[in-house]
Amino acid sequence: MENLNFAGEIYHVVKRQREAKALELLEKFGLSERKDDKVGGFSKGMKRRIAISMALINSPRLLFLDEPTAGLDVQSNIVIREAVREENRKGTTVFLTTHNIEEANQMCHRIAIINHGKIIAIDRPENLRRTIKSAQSVQVSFEEGAETGEAELGKIPSVRRVIKEGHRFRLFTEDPPAALEGIWDYARSHGIRILEINTLGPTLEDVFINLTGTAQAGAGGRS
Repeated sequence: MENLNFAGEIYHVVKRQREAKALELLEKFGLSERKDDKVGGFSKGMKRRIAISMALINSPRLLFLDEPTAGLDVQSNIVIREAVREENRKGTTVFLTTHNIEEANQMCHRIAIINHGKIIAIDRPENLRRTIKSAQSVQVSFEEGAETGEAELGKIPSVRRVIKEGHRFRLFTEDPPAALEGIWDYARSHGIRILEINTLGPTLEDVFINLTGTAQAGAGGRS
């Protein structure tokens, strides 16, 4: 509570308003029962929630967040993301930097991809994904014990590349209907049961790699 009141004083929020806002934020971030405890004994996720609460104490119109959920537990991630969404719905403009591309996809209305300090693309997530039709794919999983691999699936007509993702295979193609037909033919001819099959559009990770290159993506690109 003292941390939030201190932040409110810095932002010149009058005492009555900052105390009411502090209680509201502590409740929102699930910390109201710890309002009189010293922050030094808090977990990393709880400290991050306090830091964001301090940034919100003056109800800002513009909020900058630098990797707010990096390295946090699942519960803290959920609480922080929902709080940020709520602030945005109320009219706050949020600039969010993150290396977590899926987080950017879930949280942001517009995404800028930065590579080596330069913005190389900026648009709505769905528009960025439309830029690479070649990243369309089919994801399939077969019954346990089925003997198949990337090399065999890569021989299916219209399939350009195959990667294994856990117990699933992802087949990249520019013609998903043809690839689907080929997968079913392959399964029937080899006596293999298909447990799950889905068509997938390009992901933001596909866009990032396409724009920056795999090697560059590992060298510090941000979204």
